[in-house]
Amino acid sequence: MADPRIKPVGDLATRLLFDIVVDLDPRINFGAGPIGQRVLFGAAKGSFEGPRLRGEVLRGGGDWALFRADGTMTLDVRLSLRTHDGELIYMTYGGRWVTPQALRAEMADPAQRTKVDPAGYYFRTNPLFETGSQTYAWLNDIVCVGKGYLVEGAVAYKIFEVL
Repeated sequence: MADPRIKPVGDLATRLLFDIVVDLDPRINFGAGPIGQRVLFGAAKGSFEGPRLRGEVLRGGGDWALFRADGTMTLDVRLSLRTHDGELIYMTYGGRWVTPQALRAEMADPAQRTKVDPAGYYFRTNPLFETGSQTYAWLNDIVCVGKGYLVEGAVAYKIFEVL
């Protein structure tokens, strides 16, 4: 029996916010702790571009990732963005990267990992933004989702605003 309080709200719709590429510093491995292996993938630089904003990723952020025993990587990312017109935006997101056992050896091989079809693994994020910029204040009030994939020397995402 359906709960009468449940109302139809329609499907979720999205639109592209931007594509982003984050160039990475060499990883810092904190070792295996009680909940998994903690690794820092530091942000060296990068860029983002979309229909309503574009700019660069500033050095100093990164992903304080946790590799769980089951092979899933949990993301804890904080980035600083500077738009083409000089405004600063703080971007943060969590997420999950689940790589099937059959692809793990390929993904561990630096020469092969960027050739693996992203459709073969689940790499999703949930970006949120903060800014004091009047021009980009609308970012403070949106929720986004992202699909990640690897490119040479970097990680990339398609970021979509949930409408």
